[in-house]
Amino acid sequence: MALKFTKMHGLGNDFVVFDGITQQVALDPARIAFIADRHFGIGCDQVLLVERPTRPDADFRYRIFNADGGEVQQCGNGARCFVRFVHDKGLTDKREIRVETLGGIIAPRLEADGQVTVDMGAPRFEPEQIPFVAERRALSYPLQVGGELVEVSVLSMGNPHAVQRVDDADSAPVATQGPLIERHPRFPQRVNAGYMQVLDRGHIKLRVYERGAGETLACGTGACAAVVAGILRGLLDRQVRVIARGGELTVGWEGEGRPVWMTGPAVTVFEGEIELPGGPGSEASPRNLNNEETR
Repeated sequence: MALKFTKMHGLGNDFVVFDGITQQVALDPARIAFIADRHFGIGCDQVLLVERPTRPDADFRYRIFNADGGEVQQCGNGARCFVRFVHDKGLTDKREIRVETLGGIIAPRLEADGQVTVDMGAPRFEPEQIPFVAERRALSYPLQVGGELVEVSVLSMGNPHAVQRVDDADSAPVATQGPLIERHPRFPQRVNAGYMQVLDRGHIKLRVYERGAGETLACGTGACAAVVAGILRGLLDRQVRVIARGGELTVGWEGEGRPVWMTGPAVTVFEGEIELPGGPGSEASPRNLNNEETR
């Protein structure tokens, strides 16, 4: 039986979204890696699965799988696509919903102009909550990476982030150093490595090497983490425009214990059906049903 899917993106960070409410979806790491493959599958940074909630205070459950098949706690760009998807598919008529994730409850809201605002929850800084190997919480930490000592701010936005300030984001060693930080032994569950260039107190440029996916054109939780780190270090104001390679986000934070808010676009690219490996028929191939850009 073929599974229906929707291809979406948030600033070029792209997703394959499956409705697990109106159809039965069986995913495993091998199938996820096939779906994400840009040559033999559909191609994406992450696979998103919409499910019924397991708790009474949520409208939906949101599961996120990286391109390597691993399930992760949170994805900000995916959260925006999630609320656009469930609204466009008629799964809800609410413009603001509560969504259950491995990283906790988030509250995305579809704005009148088509943008999506997400309450990403409050950041966490205690090393054991990230998780990160350190004796105590600090504003930043020295990290030995490939024979070089770098300074990183470490926090969780539902998933772990290590953010370092760089003079020029375009020339930052994302491709070479990013994988070393991602798998650094001080991060037991790996980490997303962010490279932040401060343009002024209200603007940054950002690149992120995401765990399990590599560098993406944008990372929503990475943008939130970078802004929080910049505010804590006295570099940024409370609301910041984040310039990623795929476009811009607006991120706001009022301080410790308060949630981080992120606003940006969510776009539907096309819909289709795919027969996954191991299912009936078995040579897997995606089929494009339409080519639809969101309004």
